[in-house]
Amino acid sequence: PPGAASQSSFQTPSTEGGCTDIICCVFLLLAIVGYVAVGIIAWTHGDPRKVIYPTDSRGEFCGQKGTKNANKPYLFYFNIVKCASPLVLLEFQCPTPQICVEKCPDRYLTYLNAHRSQDFEYYKQFCVPGFQTNKVRGVLGAQPDWSHSLLPAVARRCFPAIHAHKGVLMVGNETTYEDGHGSRKNITELVEGAKKANGVLEARQLAMRIFEDYTVSWYWIVIGLVIAMLLSLLFIVLLRFLAGVMVWVMVTMLILVLGYGIFHCYMEYMRLRGEAGSDISLVDLGFQTDLRVYLHLRQTWMAFMIILSILEAVIILLLIFLRKRILIAIALIKEASRAVGYVMCSLLYPLVTFFLLCLCIAYWASTAVFLSTSNEAVYKIFDDGTCQFAGKTCNPETFASSNESRLCPGAHCQFAFYGGESGYHRALLGLQIFNAFMFFWLANFVLALGQVTLAGAFASYYWALHKPDELPAFPLFSGGVGWGVPTGESPLTSASLLSLLAAENKFAKFLMTCLKCCFWCLEKNIIRVAVLDKVTDFLFLLGKLLIVGSVGILAFFFFTHRIRIVQDTAPPLNYYWVPILTVIVGSYLIAHGFFSVYGMCVDTLFLCFCEDLERNDGSQERPYFMSPELRDILLKGSAEEGKRAEVEE
Repeated sequence: PPGAASQSSFQTPSTEGGCTDIICCVFLLLAIVGYVAVGIIAWTHGDPRKVIYPTDSRGEFCGQKGTKNANKPYLFYFNIVKCASPLVLLEFQCPTPQICVEKCPDRYLTYLNAHRSQDFEYYKQFCVPGFQTNKVRGVLGAQPDWSHSLLPAVARRCFPAIHAHKGVLMVGNETTYEDGHGSRKNITELVEGAKKANGVLEARQLAMRIFEDYTVSWYWIVIGLVIAMLLSLLFIVLLRFLAGVMVWVMVTMLILVLGYGIFHCYMEYMRLRGEAGSDISLVDLGFQTDLRVYLHLRQTWMAFMIILSILEAVIILLLIFLRKRILIAIALIKEASRAVGYVMCSLLYPLVTFFLLCLCIAYWASTAVFLSTSNEAVYKIFDDGTCQFAGKTCNPETFASSNESRLCPGAHCQFAFYGGESGYHRALLGLQIFNAFMFFWLANFVLALGQVTLAGAFASYYWALHKPDELPAFPLFSGGVGWGVPTGESPLTSASLLSLLAAENKFAKFLMTCLKCCFWCLEKNIIRVAVLDKVTDFLFLLGKLLIVGSVGILAFFFFTHRIRIVQDTAPPLNYYWVPILTVIVGSYLIAHGFFSVYGMCVDTLFLCFCEDLERNDGSQERPYFMSPELRDILLKGSAEEGKRAEVEE
């Protein structure tokens, strides 16, 4: 046919491309080797048990299987009042002996009351292992091997069971307690000690409750994520054949879902009217570790209702003012659907990206935990505050015969925290920073790799003159090496520039003028890029919100036991919002992964269209590579924009 010779000799961008950023690739490989070395060192020195189990004064774990404290999961403080010392905040350890016990005390006792009575057998389990009564000197002596008094306690660590009765703080039925030295103390002193000791543990307790929720609900979370994946895949497949219908169904369903959310918030707001404590403001309540408390406040549901109402109004207004652009975007999505139909394997590539991201997150998290737990046990001298050596490091095996022990008879060498003086321990902070840096580098590399691969595959589709006959056998792999690398980087750079241009300020215009020689192709088509690209992104965002909203509502009704059919199947939870938020975030990531295929397809087709316009003129010698449908969509829009520009001039 005419022009066949010129067509066969014409070099498309897919054949002209080559490898880029080789030096950066070498740096990345070297960094990965160093990252693996850091992980090996961390795994050699680290011990995650330090995060899970409490530690006694000797640095031994409480409740750890295979140790002598396997049946002693609770940590007992000899004198909880000492935990009110500022040393707690500096060393994260109370300056009082601590031992592992099978259970916390359930009664009030002092050594004077328990000695030589039937209660002494019960009392001895709260003494240091190996304690001997014949070592007691005087009345109480100076030995720190026993607790002067026992107080009823609750929680995994043995804190006093303090409660309020008619506004008065009490332990059991008492407002004061005997400290074992012949004097009585006020309960408020116990409160200060318990607060300081509990302050450094609240975050860990919250994390442990969340971890417990994950252990009993992880399989239901996985089921929710699988449902989100199936919905996303079904949506994408239907979009392939019913793009126009699916877009409007998606918009309508999203408006209905948001409307139901507003209705539900209003009903909860009205239900709480008149209930005691429901009118407390969020500011007065402050931060609470039990986040379920916030759901009993009317102000919380009012805030949710306002947020959803604003979101609903914004979406409706955007649909009204962008209705014509949406019609063009739908036509562009239909063309993208054809490209996706010819490269169906592209729909599965988000699973590869998801798997690689999971590897990055798992490696980073495990390395961070092992690095944070690779410190050695550090022992320091603890005293009431009169010893000049208090706070200095010591060796518990030799402390009894040391000079410090003779000069400070009441002092004792006690486990303080995990640290170290070696070069490795001094470099732990730097290694943690390097671990975080490599995580962000590898995560962004994985995301960019997915963009490069998909862009290369869709570019192969576009630059095939006779579609689909001239498509390569495996476009997902063959297109990403040559054309894919520069194309994959271009959408990111272009998106950043378009965000600046949208502001229409002088600085953005100055940057655009400076970079005109590099982005002359996009500059000539900037209006269509900004409009069509953002409108299609908006439509895809609505689709993601629809999937996330549907799965989130289903998870909410399931984990709050509101579905009668499976009411007894849902696991009991400390915080039901933990699996719900996990399902919502995971559903969004999954939906984003599938919709990113279409987003990258639209971006690539448009960039190729711009390049096609500059290289070719539609003649037999230089024919357009764009499909007739894409030509009708974009060239018609180009003509309309040109006429509008002439009128404005």
